[in-house]
Amino acid sequence: MRYHVLDVFTDRALSGNPLAVVEDADALDGDRMQAIAAEFNLSETVFLLRPRRDDAVARLRIFTPQRELPFAGHPTVGAACLLGLLDRLPQGEDVSTLLEEEVGPIPIRVRCLPGQAPYAQLTTAVKPSFDPQPFKPARLAEILGLSLVDIETREDAPSGASCGVPFNLVPLKSLDALARARLQLHRYRAGSWADSFYLYCRDGQGGAYRARMFAPDMGIGEDPATGSAAAAFAGYLAERSGLPSGTLNWVIHQGVEMGRPSRIDIEAERLDGRTTAIRVGGHSVPVASGTLTL
Repeated sequence: MRYHVLDVFTDRALSGNPLAVVEDADALDGDRMQAIAAEFNLSETVFLLRPRRDDAVARLRIFTPQRELPFAGHPTVGAACLLGLLDRLPQGEDVSTLLEEEVGPIPIRVRCLPGQAPYAQLTTAVKPSFDPQPFKPARLAEILGLSLVDIETREDAPSGASCGVPFNLVPLKSLDALARARLQLHRYRAGSWADSFYLYCRDGQGGAYRARMFAPDMGIGEDPATGSAAAAFAGYLAERSGLPSGTLNWVIHQGVEMGRPSRIDIEAERLDGRTTAIRVGGHSVPVASGTLTL
């Protein structure tokens, strides 16, 4: 089996979030996939399988080093870009099709232009949902090695959100607080509605944010770019926007503190006071390929 490594949510190699993609993996069972993902030891490894649907180009199974995920953004975006580079998508420089994931069919749009890193945008299969009982600010400060004064509670407040994978959304008051955050594993206990922590604050003017993500339950100490968290965050921002109908756009910068800067484009569609679609997009750059000798 051939595999590829791509840097996702970046147009520059050796930045963004690394992703391993294994081609033609239909002969592997879930235990073998999990073992291979642990061997790569990246945030996620994705396995390309034959689609079950006639209108899909591939089926994806996605694994962190410790468990399978029903949906994840950077594997979806990276795999879609790779399929474009391998000419395994419908012909054209800007095409729309489907990928199958455990969460359901994922609409994707892929743009492959000569001389440019490919760009893919996904639309989540699941509409946003929210945790009715999020972590208290004092508890979050304890888990994240911060002071209570670092947590934003006036203009914003901690929340839980999901577009297929749940996250604790933690607003911080400054970039300094964001940089100082350190997950305190001895103070963390798994088992809440969401066991992953997505920290964010404004990054300059306009619709830009800086973010960090810790997911100890997934075997991810810190992630350079998290598409599923960005999708949940887009749903949360859309819900708070008050926009009755229209399109909202934001940019997220993640991985800066890790030396792996990433850019994630997020978008929300609103109609009659409801969020009807969440989209996540970014570039991907291939950096390696090889053969699994198993």
